[in-house]
Amino acid sequence: MPQDPPLAALDDGALARRIAESGAAAPDSAAETELYRRLAPRVRLYGLRHLRDRQAAADLVQQVLLMTLERLRAGGVREPERIASFVLGACRMTVLEMRRGTRRREALMEAWGDRTEAYEAPEPLVLDPDRLAGCLEALSERERSVVAASFFADKQADQVGAELGLKGGNVRVIRHRALARLRECMGGTP
Repeated sequence: MPQDPPLAALDDGALARRIAESGAAAPDSAAETELYRRLAPRVRLYGLRHLRDRQAAADLVQQVLLMTLERLRAGGVREPERIASFVLGACRMTVLEMRRGTRRREALMEAWGDRTEAYEAPEPLVLDPDRLAGCLEALSERERSVVAASFFADKQADQVGAELGLKGGNVRVIRHRALARLRECMGGTP
């Protein structure tokens, strides 16, 4: 029985054919990963050149390659050996759609939006550390332990519960009540 060549030895077209042949029922995740690894930098560069925004280029990579893999799995790519051309065309069409959406939103804002009523970010909350320390001291030992483990150690309720011998649901209730007491102590609305 002949063994398949390693994925790195295959060209883009052979990888695309392999993905298309495996189909949606049993996707070849190794081939998909390799094809993604190869094509992502090309799509990112296309996005940076045409969109001039890193985040938009990252979004383009995700949209185009997800659509490409879905089409390959469904057998919707007529010539898998020309996958790079397919991806380039998909990039072009996706960028056009992104630009249309941006223009549409800008036109709607021009027509209907009142720039004076735009959302303004609230002033950053400045906490008095001494007051917060006093409020933390006013909590019971169990409440203080739950708050400290949840926020300072960045642990999930189930992890905190395992450490303290409590169930995850109990930890969530204790944390909720402790935060309400802290908020009230700090002068916020309960």
